Amino acid sequence: MEAHSPNIRRRRLGHALRRFREDAGMTLEAASQASGVPRATIGRIETADARRLRHTDLDALADLYKVDQQTREAMHEHARQSKERGWWSKYRDVFGDRALPDWEAEACMIRTFEGLTIPGLFQTPDYAAAVFRAGRAMPEDDVARRVEARMARREIFNRIKPPHVLAVIDEGALRRLIGGPDVMREQLTHLKHLALRHHIDMQVLPYEAGAHLALAGPFRILEFPGSKDQPIVHVETATDSLFLEQPDELERYTLAFSNVQGVALSTALSVKFIDQILLSFEGNQ
Repeated sequence: MEAHSPNIRRRRLGHALRRFREDAGMTLEAASQASGVPRATIGRIETADARRLRHTDLDALADLYKVDQQTREAMHEHARQSKERGWWSKYRDVFGDRALPDWEAEACMIRTFEGLTIPGLFQTPDYAAAVFRAGRAMPEDDVARRVEARMARREIFNRIKPPHVLAVIDEGALRRLIGGPDVMREQLTHLKHLALRHHIDMQVLPYEAGAHLALAGPFRILEFPGSKDQPIVHVETATDSLFLEQPDELERYTLAFSNVQGVALSTALSVKFIDQILLSFEGNQ
């Protein structure tokens, strides 16, 4: 049984209830007074921020909006599934409260740009460990736990219908010696193997491409199969993970990805480019 995303379920429920309220021509205050559900609670449900969804609240809103029985049952099913925990919940110390794997669980397409390191979904265990150790004194148990969590994310590639991944990787990420020559040779060889998969398109952004719209840093755009499930942008900072959903934010990052994808090498030339870099590491044996 494939994992599903509690966040997606909360967002679907929230969008539906907001649509019902707006179709009824009601403000949050009016809906609260008519249903007996606190205004703040309705607001948190609609924005998918509510972690506890009470059946009595959902029934009161369903009665108010006069939804049919099938819709009412779907609302309760979304609420039930939103409370389930995915495998990533045991790595809360690694991923934080809003876990990237939660969104990856149901993504049908992932567009990712990386300028400094190999994308996390493409990393080998030794390379990932070297990334986590970089510039800091971290206990080896913590490193091992972070690597284990990152490797578990790769299970989405074993789904019956794995997500289509479009990855643009800056040349610097391929040349940066992380973990030593042996680790880099293994990592780049792994990249070449991934590039052969039908659901992965990998492009290298060479130095000669010059300035581009993604100079601000790495990001990923996740898209979902449901027509009403809008994409979400994930940006990882030094201290936190940001999830952006506003239309102007989506438009800005979509434009940035289109720009870097347009100036990057083709997938065929990118594999040859990786081969050339592999040869340079061979010389470091």
